[in-house]
This record gives sequence, C-alpha cells and structure tokens, in this order.
Amino acid sequence: MRTVLNVIWLVLCGIWLALGYLLAGVVCCILIVTIPFGLAAFRMADFALWPFGRDLVKRPDAGAPSAIGNVIWIVFAGWWLALAHLTTAIALAITIIGIPLAVANLKLIPVSLVPLGRVIVDRA
Repeated sequence: MRTVLNVIWLVLCGIWLALGYLLAGVVCCILIVTIPFGLAAFRMADFALWPFGRDLVKRPDAGAPSAIGNVIWIVFAGWWLALAHLTTAIALAITIIGIPLAVANLKLIPVSLVPLGRVIVDRA
C-alpha cells in the first residue's frame, strides 16, 4: 500500500514539492554561509518525494545551534514551503483519493518549518 501511495504522491504533487525544496537548497548552497540549510533542504526534498513509510524523528543530540538555525529557516524559507504544503493539501483534499495525500502534506508542514535537528527514519 505504501508503494501505491508513494507513486500516486509522486505523480500528483511529490515532484513539485521536491523541486521547491531543491530550489531552496541550491539557493542556500550558493550562499556559502547557509550550506547547512541547503543540506537540510536536500534531505527534505528526498522526504517529499517518498513520504509514506517514513517518519521524521528529533535527534537527541540536537541543541541550541539547531534551534537558532530553525528560527532563521522559518523566517527566510520555511513559511514559504509550509504554505506550499498547505495549499497542496487543500487542493488534494477536494477529491476522495487525495485525502490520504492531503494528510501526508499536512505531516510535512512541521519538517518544512523546523528541518534542523531532525532525521528521517523508515517505519518498521
């Protein structure tokens, strides 16, 4: 079931959302100081391509630098990506088949807002 949902997700919205994260990552990597944000954006692009069967878990060793970085991320890029997820979720929720995809989009909003200090793990 996860594979079917991931394929439908990829076709309907996964590619576009991943491209948004990739764009944010490239811009962050061009500006040398923001390379950690770019790497986080690339991780989120991977998660946005295949969200079913994976979870986002807070790293226990993440500390104050991650929190400060997350605040900076929210101000400059996070809210745009969260808005994209919310808009896509509303559009997908209109159809019956899109409701699980809309829920997955809402699941991605926290990672779009606070990506640092988190790791993506496969569900058992």
